[in-house]
Amino acid sequence: MQLFSYNHSVLSLLAPAIAILLAIITRKVLLSLGAGIVVGSLLVTHFNAVNSLSYILEKFIAIFWNDGFNRNNVFILLFLILLGVLTSLICLSGGAKAFGEWAWTRIKSRIGAQLFAVTLGFLIFIDDYFNSLAVGSISRPLTDRQGISRAKLAYLIDSTSAPVCVITPVSSWGAYIIGMIGTIMTVHGVSDISAIHAFVTMIPMNLYAVFGLAMVIAVAWLDLNVGPMRLREERAKTGELYDQTMGTPPGAAQLDDHGKGRVADLVIPIFLLVLLTIIAMLWTGGAALVAGGQSFSVLGAFEKTDVAGSLVWGSSLGLTLTAIRMIGHNLKGTLWLKAIVEGVRSMLPAIYILIFAWVLISVIDQLETGAYLASLVGDAFSTSYLPMILFVVSCVMAFATGTSWGTFGIMLPIAGDMAAAADIAMLLPMLSAVLAGAVFGDHCSPISDTTILSSTGASCHHIDHVNTQLPYALTIAMIAALGYFVMGMTESVAAGFMTSLAAFAATVVVFKKLSVSYKRNRSTVDIPDG
Repeated sequence: MQLFSYNHSVLSLLAPAIAILLAIITRKVLLSLGAGIVVGSLLVTHFNAVNSLSYILEKFIAIFWNDGFNRNNVFILLFLILLGVLTSLICLSGGAKAFGEWAWTRIKSRIGAQLFAVTLGFLIFIDDYFNSLAVGSISRPLTDRQGISRAKLAYLIDSTSAPVCVITPVSSWGAYIIGMIGTIMTVHGVSDISAIHAFVTMIPMNLYAVFGLAMVIAVAWLDLNVGPMRLREERAKTGELYDQTMGTPPGAAQLDDHGKGRVADLVIPIFLLVLLTIIAMLWTGGAALVAGGQSFSVLGAFEKTDVAGSLVWGSSLGLTLTAIRMIGHNLKGTLWLKAIVEGVRSMLPAIYILIFAWVLISVIDQLETGAYLASLVGDAFSTSYLPMILFVVSCVMAFATGTSWGTFGIMLPIAGDMAAAADIAMLLPMLSAVLAGAVFGDHCSPISDTTILSSTGASCHHIDHVNTQLPYALTIAMIAALGYFVMGMTESVAAGFMTSLAAFAATVVVFKKLSVSYKRNRSTVDIPDG
């Protein structure tokens, strides 16, 4: 069938716009994604209903089989299932409850529980998928006990996944970005610094990631609750934790009542999962280096690693060793079966959403939404505005397409070309602006896989997570945009950073006053039911 693109038309924005707006208005994620898929498929087939249906089916099959077994997508879905079963076994062993009780005696405040989740997010930096799910599994028992809403936990998880990975050289993101930066620098004859040196130099220029991480620390430390998050937090303090979940945590079959659970029943499985996944990443990446005739290096291994395969290997081995450890609990066979079924079931909502999101992203790719947005950055703008413009366009592109890596692939070469044509000294700031914008869009988009997995890790309703996170993220985006504006005008990274820092400090003061004012008002008013 003949397919059409809309890389020069505003119609390329229609499918993602419908999906995002419907998701926010109706709170029905699958329905909204499905509507976006249908509209997009009708556009690419010129409203031929039969071809449109055939196109949708083709894209759905391509998730699992695309000129051969699509192992990356299938392995990500398999990892979700394995992690769900592992989480279920941890609950079955009583480890989640034991950890909650242990942490309760040591972390005795809401602020401490939130800082615990944030700290874990910083420590588990190897991959955003892994970060989102692992931090949620570990932190949820503690945050539940402290009356912290699942929406707040989802924000803490999401804000320490992609923003941490994008400024960490030894991560799947860092390796990918360093590889792209090296190519761009070679093309434009920049040879005075290495790609890894350039990456590290760009860290303070990635204003959204830096101040997004600063904001999540401030939110946890000062318990800042603004916008829709305030109501979620008030309800959580009264024990309303599960009404917003994507799926009920697998807690029906537990040993908690028998008193056999230990902290080690949670810590050891998670430790094994992290350790074995890192080993698998280094192993698969090292094997790829050797196969290509290169010598082994940690950074090179992370650049070449098979992320999806490593996640499956790590989770499979971790799950196997956890099951072996649990033999000593003398569980009945029916409990084992129930735990496995509950574990798989708990991940099904995330799997459904992820599949629909992948199909929509494929449709958006055919519409060439990214190319249309990139075309908006032309010669009509002064060089001084370019960092801010690249940031804004990257924000919109990643938000509309749901992919930061796709935005990197489109916008980083464009930023490199524009810097070379305008002022090569602005190359790194302009590349940083793209990275920052792509992370913002990925951070906030309802169709982003990282946003979906953060909701899953926190067991939070997906649209609740999107709505409650947006005020924080949009504020940081405006702070970053202001910094890039000053950076472009003054051609000074320090001036741009200090401007954003001043704006950030003022924002924290305002958020704190809003939170205190809200608490005072609520102390004399009953919490509404609706």
